[in-house]
Amino acid sequence: MNPEINAVRANAELLHSKADIEAALDSMAKQINQLLSDRNPLVLTVMNGGLVVAGQLLTRLTMPLTVDAINASRYQNKTVGTEIEWITKPRTSLKDRTVLLIDDILDAGITLAAIYDYCVEQGASSVYTAVLLDKNLPQSKPITADFIGLSVEDRYVFGYGMDYKGYWRNADGIYACV
Repeated sequence: MNPEINAVRANAELLHSKADIEAALDSMAKQINQLLSDRNPLVLTVMNGGLVVAGQLLTRLTMPLTVDAINASRYQNKTVGTEIEWITKPRTSLKDRTVLLIDDILDAGITLAAIYDYCVEQGASSVYTAVLLDKNLPQSKPITADFIGLSVEDRYVFGYGMDYKGYWRNADGIYACV
């Protein structure tokens, strides 16, 4: 394995522990359950980053729902974003559905805004967004998440679905590169 990958994890700073994240997921689930309990939501996991968050959040949701995935990426296992690449679109029809997008982080918001717009274009009756992390940035974002677990400063973070060059999505906390 690339020594850089191990060094990044070994030297990273823990920003949010597993306990912090579990409490944030509980809080998000409570809010989502209250708002969407009677809406038959279609939950779209934003791959790959939203996989861990969705897996943890879905077991806390108490209403009947269906699940699908969408994958649009700007990073392609790099640390800097480029143009959006549409990798996978949902097989489930979005027409007249309440859609809940679950993602790992609201960073600049470009990708999540594009996914949101796609859902609207496909006829979703309403679209909600849930992110584990909202990154505090000095500039405004094109979208605001409806459900936010935790905030994080403007640093490169990984863990709980977020990666460093394709690695460490499985880290059981939120870590910042130093």
